[in-house]
Amino acid sequence: MRDLLLVFLKWPEPGATKTRLVPALGTEGAARLYRLLAETGMEATRPREREYERLLCFAPQDARERIQAWFPGEALWAQPEGDLGQRMAAAFDEGFRRGAERVALVGTDVPWVSRSLVARGLAALASADLVLGPAHDGGYYLVALARPWPELFAGVEWSTPGVLAATRARAGRLGLRDHCLEPMRDIDTVDDLRDTWERLEPLLAPDPDLRQKVAQAIGGP
Repeated sequence: MRDLLLVFLKWPEPGATKTRLVPALGTEGAARLYRLLAETGMEATRPREREYERLLCFAPQDARERIQAWFPGEALWAQPEGDLGQRMAAAFDEGFRRGAERVALVGTDVPWVSRSLVARGLAALASADLVLGPAHDGGYYLVALARPWPELFAGVEWSTPGVLAATRARAGRLGLRDHCLEPMRDIDTVDDLRDTWERLEPLLAPDPDLRQKVAQAIGGP
C-alpha cells in the first residue's frame, strides 16, 4: 500500500450529528442531512483501482455493525477516545502502521471533496511535508502527511476559526514545508447551507422532504 485515505465518519444518530443545524432542521433532519453528506462524500472519494486505499475511521466505537451495513465492503477502524486531535493523530499512526507511505484524512462535512482532489493532495507530498485543504470557517477539510507528526494535533483549540493558522504555525516551528489546496466551505451552519445552496440542492433531490426543510431554513424556495 502506497497511499491511504482515512475518512472520519459518525453514525448519523439524531441529536448527535450536525448539532448546530438542529434548531433549523430538527434532530431527524440534521441527522438525515449528515447521512446524505456522508454518502455523497464516500461516493465522490471512491478510489479507482490502485489509486489509493480507503479506511473508514468510525465513531462511536459500538457502531461497527451499523457502519458495516451502511458501507459494506469498506475497511473499518474504530476511533479511540479523546479530543479530535488525539483521534486524528491515532488515525495517522494506524495508517502508517498498516504500511502506507502517504496518508490523507478527510471528514464528511464537505461533499465536494473528490477522489481527484484526494489524489492531488497525496501527490503534493512529493514536495511538501504537510498538505492542508483550507475550510472557509478557519479549519481544514483535508490533511495529508508522509510520516506521523502527532505534534501537529496536540493542544489545538478545535472548532474555532484559528485551527488552520495554528496548524500552519505549528508546522513552521517543526520545520515542515506546507502546501495548501483550494479552499472549500464545509456544512455546519445555516449560513453554510445558504452559501452552498446551488451545489447542495441537487444532492437533496432524492429526499424532497429534507430539501424543503433546508430551503425553509435558508429562507429559499
